[in-house]
Amino acid sequence: MNNISIVFSAVNFVRHQFESIEITSPLLAHLICRIIPARCPFARKIKVFNHTVISIPPLCKLNPFYEQLVALRFKSLTYLAEKCGEDVTLYC
Repeated sequence: MNNISIVFSAVNFVRHQFESIEITSPLLAHLICRIIPARCPFARKIKVFNHTVISIPPLCKLNPFYEQLVALRFKSLTYLAEKCGEDVTLYC
């Protein structure tokens, strides 16, 4: 196998691991909701005299695990809302 296929295999393995996580406790769900942000925090606009000079796109989209992390956060929020009956607006 060449280096690229090794990297893709490793990335796919980690993706599968994230997707297979089951939320079974409120403690785990709260931890995940605190660790994974609701929005991508890196998008910025640099302005000079009220004119945008540089626009930095959200770097989360470059993360190969972005979709899995968002899905894991959603699973945690759903668990807290449906199974525990908690108000999840704190994490939105």
